[in-house]
Amino acid sequence: MKIVKIITHWLFVLCLPVMLFTASVSAAANCIWLYEYGFDKYEAGQVTGLEPSQLTKVAQGLIGYWNSGDKTFNITVTKDGQPFTVFNQREVGHLKDVKAIFQLVYRLLMGTGIYVLIFAGIMLFWWKDKRRLGLGLLWGSGLSIALMVALGLAAIIDFHWLFWQFHIISFANDLWLLNPATDYLIMLFPEGFWFDAAIYCSVAKVIAALILGGVGWWLWRKYKNILA
Repeated sequence: MKIVKIITHWLFVLCLPVMLFTASVSAAANCIWLYEYGFDKYEAGQVTGLEPSQLTKVAQGLIGYWNSGDKTFNITVTKDGQPFTVFNQREVGHLKDVKAIFQLVYRLLMGTGIYVLIFAGIMLFWWKDKRRLGLGLLWGSGLSIALMVALGLAAIIDFHWLFWQFHIISFANDLWLLNPATDYLIMLFPEGFWFDAAIYCSVAKVIAALILGGVGWWLWRKYKNILA
């Protein structure tokens, strides 16, 4: 039983950073405010010639696509009073690849989230080992924050290189190599937008980790002298 507790404990510690990271990415992917903030900050309306309402329509369409069973996505908006199809075939292909990554993120979030909840439930109601649960929360939260600090430093030092490496590792094709002068996907989501999104995810993950770490510290302090 002791070995089982040790193994499940460390799986819990490792699952926490993955759960928090995928939760923050999922939240960002579905946050209409983040899209509109980026459109406004990087003047997407001026660059693309699309009205704010049409930009919001694109953002809502993308959010719907990430969560749908549709294999491909494109959207027609109004530009200069005329119907306008936003993305070309190369961009449509890349969006399909991006959706596959988001779907993987969703699955990882569900898997790690279920494990974390089951482990916490067993610690609280079956083994009644709140001390071990508190320690797991402390370790998992600390690891999450350490990883975010390391990633944040790398992004500050050279986000372009980090962004480039992510694409090389994540995609098996070169559809992500788009022209910022002609391709609307780049006009709408320049590299600066992704830097801001990364900061959003990092801050969200650190805040969540601090909260869970605080709960873990409280549990560990309260039950540290109680034998499991």
